[in-house]
Amino acid sequence: MDQKQDEILKKDRAELLQAQAELWCHTFGYLKSIALRCAVELGIPNAIHRNGGSASLPELLGTLPLAANKRSCLPRLMRFLVSFGIFKEDISREGTTTTTTSVYQLTPVSRLLVDASSRGIFVLGNWLTSSDENTPFGMAHGMDFWDFTGHDAEYSMLFNKGMASDSHFVVNIVIHECAEVFVGVRSLVDVGGGNGAMAKAIADAFPHIKCYVLDLPHVIHGTPTDGIVEFVAGDMMHFVPSADVVLLKFVLHDWSDEDCVRILTRCKQAITNKEEGGKVIIIDTVIGSPSQQILEAQLSMDICMMTLTTGKEREERDWHKIFLEAGFTRYKIMPILGVRALIEVYP
Repeated sequence: MDQKQDEILKKDRAELLQAQAELWCHTFGYLKSIALRCAVELGIPNAIHRNGGSASLPELLGTLPLAANKRSCLPRLMRFLVSFGIFKEDISREGTTTTTTSVYQLTPVSRLLVDASSRGIFVLGNWLTSSDENTPFGMAHGMDFWDFTGHDAEYSMLFNKGMASDSHFVVNIVIHECAEVFVGVRSLVDVGGGNGAMAKAIADAFPHIKCYVLDLPHVIHGTPTDGIVEFVAGDMMHFVPSADVVLLKFVLHDWSDEDCVRILTRCKQAITNKEEGGKVIIIDTVIGSPSQQILEAQLSMDICMMTLTTGKEREERDWHKIFLEAGFTRYKIMPILGVRALIEVYP
């Protein structure tokens, strides 16, 4: 392939990544109205207004009727609302210390919401004021998202097809933009790899790598085997097959920090050649893109995770914390996937 053709293909891939971010913004566009309704139901505009037009995060936490186990979600909701102009955020330093806190102000838009009389039953708002340990999805459906997919075969099929389609898209970028992450790798296990789309593409591109897929029995049941990829039924919370590289694509954002540490600890135990570059490869969101459109997609996905699962989208400092707690020593973030990034984590 000559240089000109390679540059054209690289430009095409960059445009596809930007298009994916735009599509995600449209897909999750409804979350803006949901978050806005939630803010009104919680009385956030009124609370800021009564505090003189600005309120720090601790002041809001002291005023709003949040359940104790949901208080950590308020900064995520406010970050999302700030991102599309409902509130304004300033960072204030506490006294002479280096500790900072967010201070929120009303904007012309949120001033219109002060003393709003619109109230109603809406799951996200109800959830934030309830001590129920369920997710909003769980409150609405009577079971968590994963139980729901396990019980509804049609929904499970659609969900897994969607994940497979995403894998086809992502792996093409990974193979062409950072093939070096697979240098020296002899074996790889794709944890939560579904029908094996990602693992099969890696095995095709790098025939020297023996690829495995670990997923729940109902997910891989009936998956056709071709000898290229070996499927293993199991639960990543309890077991991860041994390999040089453990791959987690769009998995950890579904889980709490505590569960992520547990999963990553299992992954660390599964790495076979720790002294020769064995690692975990994570494909997931790292919030903080300089692109407003990509950042909006990242924050929209975070609200989606708050609704569906116990997980969240994470900033680099959040990733750093769970990597350390799981016993890893270093990591490298490669922001090559638009809304998401590729992260190499080493024991």
